Amino acid sequence: MEIDWSIIVGFIPELINGAKVTVIITLSGLIGGMILGTIAGLMRAYGNKLLNSIAFAYIEVIRGTPIVVQVMFLYFALPVLMDIRIDPFAAAVLAIVLNAGAYIAEIVRGAFLSINRGLSEAGLALGLPYWKVLVYIVGPVAFRRLIPPLGNQFIVSLKDTSLFIVIGVGELTRTGQEIMAANFRAVEIWTAVAVFYLIMTGLMTLSLRMIEKRMRIL
Repeated sequence: MEIDWSIIVGFIPELINGAKVTVIITLSGLIGGMILGTIAGLMRAYGNKLLNSIAFAYIEVIRGTPIVVQVMFLYFALPVLMDIRIDPFAAAVLAIVLNAGAYIAEIVRGAFLSINRGLSEAGLALGLPYWKVLVYIVGPVAFRRLIPPLGNQFIVSLKDTSLFIVIGVGELTRTGQEIMAANFRAVEIWTAVAVFYLIMTGLMTLSLRMIEKRMRIL
């Protein structure tokens, strides 16, 4: 079979729709993952023994299991255990939230603990409550150190959405599979899918580098 790149043109609208679903899942999951990860990271860094243990257990369970197992548990096992049924899209978003949150928690913990204690002690010496020291003094400095590792996690999470093909989510990889099943043009279709992923990860990398440049610690 000869390779015919021109056939890709006719499938671009379908691939764009699949890419849109990928982006929506990624952004929704990362917003939730950032919130969950920040809370869990601060619990690990500054929480009491109970809070620390809860965050540690969550992080280790999630980091110790593949995301494809997590999403299949949410979609197939959760209805059996708790009689809670969620659609494939919701399961995909929740899987990104839980998975990214565990990794972001360790990033947050490391960033906050890397800040010199003298900075927080200075804030406490001024009479500020501890939470204000974390939010207004330690937090902004730690955030600058968060950006590079967060960028890596964001890209990993975007690519992880391809694994949700196992539950039938209509993201980019699933779209590519359906197109290929109809015409068997594997080389052309999977090349196009790869290019779409490269464009998305490239735009994400560029955006994060611009943010990092603007907030660079001199």
